Amino acid sequence: MLIKVKAFPGANKKKIEKIDQDSFEVYVREKPIQGRASQAIITALAEYFHCPENEIKLVKGFQERNKIFLIKKYDN
Repeated sequence: MLIKVKAFPGANKKKIEKIDQDSFEVYVREKPIQGRASQAIITALAEYFHCPENEIKLVKGFQERNKIFLIKKYDN
């Protein structure tokens, strides 16, 4: 399953808001330095979808606010 994520690095608290079926806003405390924010988003998504982090892969938007992730658990 592919999902669209709008990232908000450097937020006051970690939070995930579902916008529609495949779009989310993810707030993480980490700053966007050396991929720390993207890794924090992967960790947050793993908690949200109740799956291991290695089942979530960033496929687009490595250095952008708008990202696309592949969740392997839901891939058919």
